[in-house]
Amino acid sequence: MTDNSDLIEPTEGGKIINEPFDRALESRYLVYALSTITSRALPDVRDGLKPVQRRIVHAMGELGLDSDARFKKCAKIVGDVMGKFHPHGDSAIYDTMVRLAQDFSVRYRLVDGQGNFGNIDGDSAAAYRYTEARLTNTGTLLLEGINEDCVNFRETYSGEDLEPVVLPASFPNLLANGAMGIAVGMATSIPPHNAIELIDACLALVDDHDLSTEAIMDYIPGPDFPTGGVIVEPKENILNAYETGKGSIRVRSKWHVEDMGRGQWQIIVTEPPFQVQKSRLIEKLAELIENKRAPLLADVRDESAEDIRIVLEPKSKTVTPEHLMESLFKLSDLENRFSVNLNVIDANGIPRVMGVKECLFSFITFKKELVVRRANWRRGKIEARLEILAALLIAYLNLDEVIRIIREEDDAKAVLMATFNLNDVQANAILDTRLRNLRKLEEMAIKTEDANLKKELDELNKLLASEKLQWRKVYNELEKTREIFAKDTISAKRRTSFADAPDPSTAISIEAFITKEPITVVLSKRGWIRALKGKIEDLSSVKFKDDDDLSLSLQCYTTDKIVLFATDGRAFTLQGDKLPSGRGLGEPIRLSIELGEEYDILDMFVPEDGKKRLVASSKGYGFVIDENEFLSQKRGGKTILSTGDNQKAAVTKVIKGNFLGVIGENRKLLIFNSEELPVMSRGKGVKLQSYRDGGILDAISFKGEDGLVWIDSSGRNREMPEWRDYVGKRASVGRMVPRGFSKTGKFS
Repeated sequence: MTDNSDLIEPTEGGKIINEPFDRALESRYLVYALSTITSRALPDVRDGLKPVQRRIVHAMGELGLDSDARFKKCAKIVGDVMGKFHPHGDSAIYDTMVRLAQDFSVRYRLVDGQGNFGNIDGDSAAAYRYTEARLTNTGTLLLEGINEDCVNFRETYSGEDLEPVVLPASFPNLLANGAMGIAVGMATSIPPHNAIELIDACLALVDDHDLSTEAIMDYIPGPDFPTGGVIVEPKENILNAYETGKGSIRVRSKWHVEDMGRGQWQIIVTEPPFQVQKSRLIEKLAELIENKRAPLLADVRDESAEDIRIVLEPKSKTVTPEHLMESLFKLSDLENRFSVNLNVIDANGIPRVMGVKECLFSFITFKKELVVRRANWRRGKIEARLEILAALLIAYLNLDEVIRIIREEDDAKAVLMATFNLNDVQANAILDTRLRNLRKLEEMAIKTEDANLKKELDELNKLLASEKLQWRKVYNELEKTREIFAKDTISAKRRTSFADAPDPSTAISIEAFITKEPITVVLSKRGWIRALKGKIEDLSSVKFKDDDDLSLSLQCYTTDKIVLFATDGRAFTLQGDKLPSGRGLGEPIRLSIELGEEYDILDMFVPEDGKKRLVASSKGYGFVIDENEFLSQKRGGKTILSTGDNQKAAVTKVIKGNFLGVIGENRKLLIFNSEELPVMSRGKGVKLQSYRDGGILDAISFKGEDGLVWIDSSGRNREMPEWRDYVGKRASVGRMVPRGFSKTGKFS
């Protein structure tokens, strides 16, 4: 609410609200965010539908497009949805309807499509002027009893029509078909499940409201994806995801070995993971072969017709099918992780994350509300009919008098009401009765109907008065719905199977399937990187761009992980087999990592187990770190050394002994025991040497028994016999280097 003192009356009428810009922006953005969350992205826990899906199903129901009706043009359906219910573009409506008709996108299709509705290769559907649709049997189950006042209706965006707030779903569609959606600040990712398993769990939950999630998993062992596949996630992980509403489930392709005779074989993939496009999967496998990243795979072919058939040929018959598939599972989308995030709109319109049990209990609670509302609606209809039947029975018992009143009285209706103590509805029912219905047989039919309706009314009153009978009614309705799903044997059968997850200790790393070849990595001063084949000692013949030269080089293998340590204190990791070829001049390193132009690569190395390094900033602060701590999986790298203003990472040296020598830009040398430095994984570190002006220039690690050896400008090793004279405490100033020390002030 805005204070009236903030209102300014403009001269031309209207009102201007004097409000801070940030507050105005925040309030309006919150309105937008709430609208996106509740009106677009998240499904309702009761019918499992987003608003656009609900409007499509409802509009098709209004058009009479049941499962046994004739197909209608999708253009007509889209037009009705957009014109009456959904104030957004036609493409959003049609894309949603297409997805509801694809058997590889939803576990139970709600729309029966006729025409080109796309395929698993990712091809788009035909335009809506060419396709036709109607509801499936599953779709009609979502509308069952919608005209019996069992759900609330609200005005549409135009105010000219009404639309249901939620559909009276007969089965737990939320978990049966799942949902995917991204809103402002939150998202949802719900895997599909088998409807019969879900209904069995609901039946058990009706009998025992305190049923645990672990007990529910006896009925629902895990998701059931439309495209099948094999779930290899441990049961305890699935249980945790079902209890908390968050987690992930690992799914692998289903495959088998086909014997070609004479010791030859090939692998046939028949069921890729859910939401993996077949064409993109084959393209990725072909890229792996071309880039020599799948050394066990010789060829991949798509021999699919109506059924999926992806053929994988091994390079050698000596390799086992299991080893080949393990390598491809790690390198491609033949294995995928489905994220579980059960974020839904609850019955009160509030978005929140629920567990599987809470989702199912919300559904059966909703079913109980439907039972009560339908019973109340039916009771009202029966009471209205009994009122009319009572009047008709009076008319038959007093037929001569009724006829006389109708023939002789001027206001027959008023006289009838006064004579027989009738109300307005009853009097109209008598006056509207046709003469041919005034037969003895009709009187008997009315008495029979009256008796039957009174019996039904008595049963309804008992139902409405007993919560136990209401739950029994829910149970019976769920059993009938289960029978409907069970009749479709193809759809009822579980598609996704389960297998034991591979033992991590015996799992084969991706590097094991990369061809191990020696390479020499070359990095230029202007930041161009490439990998030359073989181990090259003399790099004098290597060509660079104009005004460019060699900065760093490294001999390693294609299977190695290479660490690049930058002057901003971050470490980046590159895979040896992914580096650009040495045939050309390479590629800018900043295409592979996120590094600002003002920073450079300070060092390049392959980390080794147990090896430690010194890292130090230009101000002389540093620490010791294990080399494996440099490894990172992100393009943005990993922050190792914290650098403040006006300083950069300046030194990174391997720890080789128990003494550390540090020299500053002031040419003062300090030697101290390396044990005085802390071993850290990241941070600023401690002061190595004190400087009045300038900062650190170089450092060296050595063993006391070997002495300090440095390399002069001609590349010869030089000893410093008097090195013990420079030993002091860490963070001291140090002493000037002896005469004859390197003019550069560095140890090499």
